[in-house]
Amino acid sequence: MTYIVNDACIMCKHTDCVEVCPVDCFYEGENTLVINPVECIDCGVCEPECPEGAIFPDTAPESEGWVEINQKYADLWPVITQKKDPMPDHSYYGPKNGSWDPTESKTHLLSEKPGEGD
Repeated sequence: MTYIVNDACIMCKHTDCVEVCPVDCFYEGENTLVINPVECIDCGVCEPECPEGAIFPDTAPESEGWVEINQKYADLWPVITQKKDPMPDHSYYGPKNGSWDPTESKTHLLSEKPGEGD
């Protein structure tokens, strides 16, 4: 088992999770984070840190198709290990915090551009 980030992170990009990761397996895109599933040691400490509920074990229904997406972008984007501010509109796009419908996919908003990393 490994953990992944799904589309609930897109346009939110809280980084509370990256500070607790003991193996630095988070990678930063322009508008989301991903976990490198090969580097993840399955400790699960990141899951409760995500205020949007975007981190899941790869066996959860919410992770379907996201292992491949996480691996693809982990291979392209820079590593992130330090907490940063979330995206400016995160309260709108957050499925738990804002007006975005949590049953609606945000996959179409995923930017393939890398973030800044550390």
